[in-house]
Amino acid sequence: MELEEKAKYGEPRKFDPSFKGPIHNRGCTDIVCCILFVLAILAYFAVGILAWSQGDPRKVIYPTDSRGQFCGQAGTPQEKKPLLFYFNIMKCASPMVLLEFQCPTTQICVEKCPDRFMTLIKAHSNKNDFDYYKNYCDQSVTNSMSVPDILRFRLCPAMLTPSTPFTRRCFPALGQKGGVIVVGNNSKFDDGSGTMKDAKDLVAGVKNATVAIEARQTMMKIFEDYTHSWYWILIGLVIATLTSLLFIILLRFLAGIMVWVMIALVIVVIGYGIFHCYMEYAALKEQPGANVTLQQLGFQTDLAVYLQIQQTWLAFMIILVIVEVIIILLLIFLRKRLLIAIALIKEASRAIGHVMCSLFYPLFTFLLLAIVIAYWAVTAVFLSTSNEPIYKVFNDTPCEFSREVCNPGNYSTSAMKAQCPDTQCLFAFYGGETVYHKYLIGLQFYNVFLFFWCANFVTALGQMTLAGAFASYYWAFVKPDDMPAFPVFSALGRSLRYHTGTLAFGSLILSIIQIIRVLLEYLDHKLKVAQNKFAKFLLCCLKCCFWCLEKFIKFLNRNAYIMVAIYGKNFCTSARDAFFLLMRNMIRVAVLDKVTDFLLFLGKLLIVGLVGVFAFFFFSGRVKAFENTAPNLHYYWVPILTVVIGSYLIAHGFFSVYSMCVDTLFLCFLEDLERNDGSPERPYLMPESLRKILNKKNKTTAQ
Repeated sequence: MELEEKAKYGEPRKFDPSFKGPIHNRGCTDIVCCILFVLAILAYFAVGILAWSQGDPRKVIYPTDSRGQFCGQAGTPQEKKPLLFYFNIMKCASPMVLLEFQCPTTQICVEKCPDRFMTLIKAHSNKNDFDYYKNYCDQSVTNSMSVPDILRFRLCPAMLTPSTPFTRRCFPALGQKGGVIVVGNNSKFDDGSGTMKDAKDLVAGVKNATVAIEARQTMMKIFEDYTHSWYWILIGLVIATLTSLLFIILLRFLAGIMVWVMIALVIVVIGYGIFHCYMEYAALKEQPGANVTLQQLGFQTDLAVYLQIQQTWLAFMIILVIVEVIIILLLIFLRKRLLIAIALIKEASRAIGHVMCSLFYPLFTFLLLAIVIAYWAVTAVFLSTSNEPIYKVFNDTPCEFSREVCNPGNYSTSAMKAQCPDTQCLFAFYGGETVYHKYLIGLQFYNVFLFFWCANFVTALGQMTLAGAFASYYWAFVKPDDMPAFPVFSALGRSLRYHTGTLAFGSLILSIIQIIRVLLEYLDHKLKVAQNKFAKFLLCCLKCCFWCLEKFIKFLNRNAYIMVAIYGKNFCTSARDAFFLLMRNMIRVAVLDKVTDFLLFLGKLLIVGLVGVFAFFFFSGRVKAFENTAPNLHYYWVPILTVVIGSYLIAHGFFSVYSMCVDTLFLCFLEDLERNDGSPERPYLMPESLRKILNKKNKTTAQ
C-alpha cells in the first residue's frame, strides 16, 4: 500500500554516483517568459517616462486657486501667498463639494488669513480698512470702484471673519464659549449684506471643505512627526539590526540553548504585554469617559484618543492572552518534535558558518526592493498628478450651463456668460479628456501589477540564490573542500544567467493572484454600503480562497526554486518534482519543516517584542530618563509603529536566510534518504545528529 502511495507521487530518486550537488551543465529555462518579462520591464520604463513628462507633483503639494495657480509656489507671483482663502465659506456646504472637492465660490491665494471681522461696506468707507481688505480681493480692485461693482464682478468677499490656517487653507476660527459655537469670540456676525447670522452656520461649510483634506492633514502631521523623530527611528532600526545579527551569531554557536532561550523570552515578553495592558485598563477605570466603547467613539484621526479608553486595552490584552495560550499549547504538543527541529537548525547554523556571506545577502534584496518600491511610488504620484485643470461654470442664480466645462480665457465673451451673467468660470478639479487621460486608470493598474511582479521577482531571486548556495554545502562530500569558492556569487550568477525566465514565471503566477486579491478588496470596499448579504458572503469566500491559494503558491514556488537551483530544470517540472518529493514524505514535512518555521518565527517575534517595548517606553515618555530626550510628536505611535514594522522586516530578512537554509537542507535531506541507503557505496550525507534522531546509520561508521 505504501509503495502504491509513493508511486502515485512519482518514482523516488535513484542513486547517481556522478551527482555532487547543483549541476553545472545546464541551459536556459522558460525563455518565453523571460522575453515577456524583459518587454514588460521596458514598457514599465516607458510608462515611467511618460508619467514623469506629464505629471506635476505640485498639484499635491500646493493648493490651487480659482485661476488654477499654485499658492506658495516658488518662482511665481504667488510665492509669498501660501494660503488659500475662500470668498464665502458657507457655499462649501453644498453637496457638490463632496463630488468635485471644490467649493463653488471664488478662491484666491493670500499671504495670511484674516484676523478680524470686517464687511466690504464698512471697510470701503475707511482707507486704512480698505487697504487691509484688499489683501483678500482680486488684484484689479481699486479705491475708486463702488461696492456694488466689486460685488457684481465678485472681486472681493462680502465679509471677512477671523480665520486660522489649516492644510494651507483659511478656515473660520470656530470655537465654543459657554456651550455656544463662536467665531472670533462672537456668536453672531454680519454676512456683508447687513444680515446677522449665527456662527454655527459656518460649521457645515467648514466640515464639507475639510472632508477632502482631513486625511491629508493627518498625513502632514505624520510626516512632521517623521521629520522630528527620523534619527531616533534610525537608531531603533540599527538596534534591531544588531539584535538580529547577535541572535544569528549565537544561533551559529549555541543553536540548542538559543532556541530554548527564545521560547522562554517570547513567553516572558508577551506575558509582560498582558500585564501592562491590564495595568493600563485598571488605571483608566476611574477616568471619566474611559468607558466609552470603540463603536461609540467611531473613527478618529488622532489615534492617541483610542488609548484613553478601557476597551482598547482590554482588546489588546485579550489578543495577547490568545497568542500566549496558542504558543504554550503548541510547545506542549510539539515538545518531542522540537529536538528534531533543533538538530535541523544546528545543521543550518553549520551551513551558514561555511557560507557566511549569505547573512549579508538580505541587504542586497532590501536594496533591490527599495528601488522597486521607490520607482512604483514616484510613478504613481506622477501618474496621479498628470491631469489637466478643469474649469466649470458656478452659478448663484438658475442657469442651464451650471457645472458645465468652460474656458476661463474667453468666458467673459462667451455665450454662457451672455445668457447667465451671474455665473463664473472657476477651477473645479484636475482631469482630462485626451487619449492619455482616458487610459490613466489602465496605466495606474499596470504600475501596480509591475510593482508586484518586480517585487516577487526580487524575492524569488534571493530564494533561488540562497538555495543554490546551501545545496552546494549539503551535497559536498568533504566540506568545505568540495564547495565552490564563492557559493552565493556562483548561485546568483547561475540564477540570472540561466533561470531569469523561471523566476519571472513563478513571480508572474503569484502576482496575478495578488492582483486578484487587491481587486477583491476594492470590490469589498465599494460594496460595504450594499445590503446584499449573498454578495458579501460570496466575496468573503472568494477572498478566503485566494488568500489560501496565495499561501500555497508561495510554498510551491519556494520549493520549486530550490529544485531549479539544484537540477536546472524549468519551473513546471521543478514544481512537480518538489511537490511529489514532499508528498512522498508528508509525515516528515509536518514533523521537521513546519516546526522549524515555528521556532524561527518565535525568534522574529522576540526581536520585534524587545525593540517594540524599548520604542514604546522611549517615544511615549513613560520613562523619566527619556522624558527630555524624546521628541515632541503629534502621534507618538507613528515612530513606534515604524520601528516595530521595520524591526520585523529586518529580523525577517536575517531569519529568512535561516529559513531558506532549513528548507533547502530539508529537501536535500529527503532526496538523500531516497538516493542513499547508508552502505559504503551509498553513504548518507546528512549530519550525524540527524542520523541518530532518525535511527539512520552509515555502515562504515557502525563498524
